[in-house]
Amino acid sequence: MTDDVAAVHALAMRVAREAGAIQRARYETALEIGTKSRPIDLVTEVDRACEQHIVATLRRERPGDDILAEEGGAHEDAGAAWRWVIDPLDGTVNFAHGYPCFCVSIGVTHRGVRTVGVVYEPLRDELFEAVRGGGARRNGKPIAVSKEARFGRALLATGFAYDVHDAERDNVANFARVVKQAGGVRRDGSAAIDLCYVACGRFDGYWELKLHAWDVAAGILIVEEAGGRVTDLAGGPPPASGSEIASSNGAIHDTLLRVLRNE
Repeated sequence: MTDDVAAVHALAMRVAREAGAIQRARYETALEIGTKSRPIDLVTEVDRACEQHIVATLRRERPGDDILAEEGGAHEDAGAAWRWVIDPLDGTVNFAHGYPCFCVSIGVTHRGVRTVGVVYEPLRDELFEAVRGGGARRNGKPIAVSKEARFGRALLATGFAYDVHDAERDNVANFARVVKQAGGVRRDGSAAIDLCYVACGRFDGYWELKLHAWDVAAGILIVEEAGGRVTDLAGGPPPASGSEIASSNGAIHDTLLRVLRNE
């Protein structure tokens, strides 16, 4: 690991924990809750406070880096070698309802290559992290994907986009096919956590449509470094935009793709 990568890695872990502390302090307290793209697409002042803290820290300590953050706190620098992709509070709907499944997600690319991924669950105090070529860890200990090769025994996760009420492409048919053939399907409302749970073997696979770059930037690298596989639904490279994603332990991946494609 170069000194620059090590510095980025350490900073990403630090600010993720700091933002997580803000979430932990505000969990199950009175919140100001607003909406964004849809009535079910929520945002709170905690989302904004976490993002402001992370972005302000990065601007102070790495002023030349490019930043993309969910709530608009971006600092664009097209010529920058390093790009931070930040979801300051992944699982806002859960957080707003007091459902204990949410996190901070920070993915960092170097010249377009996923290089550092950090996801912090504050209530469980679990820090998932990976550096390209260095494996994946949870709270400092190596993690690996599951070995389950039987789709009928596999536990998977998915989610539904905020336009599920009125969109033609809504993931509902995919869910129906998978739930009829897999061992089980969960829907917990945090893409970053779902990816990390694939990485550590809690889930055998996870797929979703219509995500965003900040939802998957950290988790894709963490799954890959844990020995898993991440693709689009056609089996190609996962789009950085998060428009569609399928991840697994690798052993069930081809079956998952066939089921999703209804083949």
